[in-house]
Amino acid sequence: MRSNQVGGHAAIALLEAYGVDTVFGIPGVHTLELYRGLADRKMRHIGVRHEQGAGFMADGYARASGRPGVCCLITGPGLMNAATPIGQAYSDSVPVLVLASVNDSDDLGKGRGRLHEITDQHAAIQPLTGLARTIRTPAELPDAMAEAFRLFEAGRPRPAVFNLTLDMLRAPATVGDAKRVRAVRPQASAANLDAAARLIDAAERPMVIFGGGCVDCANEARAFLRKSGAIAVTTTAGKGVIADCDPATLSSTLQGDATQKALAEADLVIAVGTELAETDHWRRSLTFHGKLIRIDLDAPTLVRDYPPTVALLADAGPTLSALTARIRAARKPDSTRIAAIRTSNTTDIPLLEQKHITVLNAVRAALPEDGQVFSDMTQIAYTANFYFPCQKPRRWFHPLGFGTLGYAVPAAIGGQIACPDRPTIAIVGDGGFLFTMQELGTAVELGLPLPILVWNNDAFGQIAYGMNTRDIPELGVRQRNPDYLALARAFGAEAVRPDSLPTLQEAISAAFSAKGPTLIEVREDSPFLS
Repeated sequence: MRSNQVGGHAAIALLEAYGVDTVFGIPGVHTLELYRGLADRKMRHIGVRHEQGAGFMADGYARASGRPGVCCLITGPGLMNAATPIGQAYSDSVPVLVLASVNDSDDLGKGRGRLHEITDQHAAIQPLTGLARTIRTPAELPDAMAEAFRLFEAGRPRPAVFNLTLDMLRAPATVGDAKRVRAVRPQASAANLDAAARLIDAAERPMVIFGGGCVDCANEARAFLRKSGAIAVTTTAGKGVIADCDPATLSSTLQGDATQKALAEADLVIAVGTELAETDHWRRSLTFHGKLIRIDLDAPTLVRDYPPTVALLADAGPTLSALTARIRAARKPDSTRIAAIRTSNTTDIPLLEQKHITVLNAVRAALPEDGQVFSDMTQIAYTANFYFPCQKPRRWFHPLGFGTLGYAVPAAIGGQIACPDRPTIAIVGDGGFLFTMQELGTAVELGLPLPILVWNNDAFGQIAYGMNTRDIPELGVRQRNPDYLALARAFGAEAVRPDSLPTLQEAISAAFSAKGPTLIEVREDSPFLS
């Protein structure tokens, strides 16, 4: 037991007890006691250039590693600057923990004009979280931390925000051997498993949709698919759960007309770890004429929009294993039908998407199979969401749902910090890059060998396209861009504009062994893409 400790120490000691070793943030006058705790406990701190970067890095760290990403933010503007990444993590079910300071307990809600004051900081951030707590004494910390990690480990993982009052952070605290409370995920009942197994055995044209809730049970998902004889499709968040080289999968083509027609014709659809949201399939809704089994950790998701024949509130991995043990080995997937669906999904590819695919092929060739990609809201990433092949889960990361610009670069930094031996690349559009380009400084400071591929069309291309197709005059979509190569070099990064596909692939490969980040600009009007 240590003496002369305060609430800031207690918060960091609890993080350590729960296995946290890295924190992203910017120190401020209101977080000094948290930073005293960080320094005393020897926690790794990643200093960022903007609080939005801290949130996205925590998100990328969590997606790549499967462990919660953590950031420390100041009262008011610090937390509000991170509201966008917190919202992104909420919509994509990412475990992010935010420790934010807030004004003294006796100032809360009074509007006294205190530094950084929001009259109700809890109310401002609560809708973007799975858990928000205002903590006024060090004694409240253990229960709050246990609740946050129960959310991360046993339910649908969403951000947790602790608003730590200034008087709590500086209050005396006893910091002994902080202990972790383990959470247990729900398991399906034998009766419900039996009912689901009967439906699977009776089906003649079953299909399975694997979502982001399956990224940690790829082995179980693949074993179930082999025995069931079903046809698989993944969401973007579930890319790689079933290897794209598997002959029984339609890959991440849930938005494809042919895939959606197949789902409508299936006599049984099994949706595992997915909410079947608009950003999964890009329709108002999917059509299921057959029966539906849903497996999910989130009770509301099980019955929302698509009422199931059987609902299993349970962890995907053990549930798939239990179903595999129960069902009979029977049918083989119809390879001819699968091939026809795949062909239909890839006919009449527009010219712009063909350009994207040309570049994505170069990325795939340069990126080792174990490599990971963080993409932004940009047209080349929209193509890649269904096209880019992945053989493993947790290798393709895209900001669906909330759909923010500026995600890719800081999230890739967080992902590379989480998995330093895994080659990492960021793919971002010219517009989105400017949202968080200041984090180039963080990547340079850390010496991260991170290629950043900037797809440059001198526009917010998707919005320009939408205006043109609706006969709306273009407005605000043709921005004046900087010299990206000079901008990157000003931060101390390498920069290159390849003039051919071979030099593009070489630039990406070289960037993985560089001593810092490399900006690789690819212009949409490049002659080698014509």
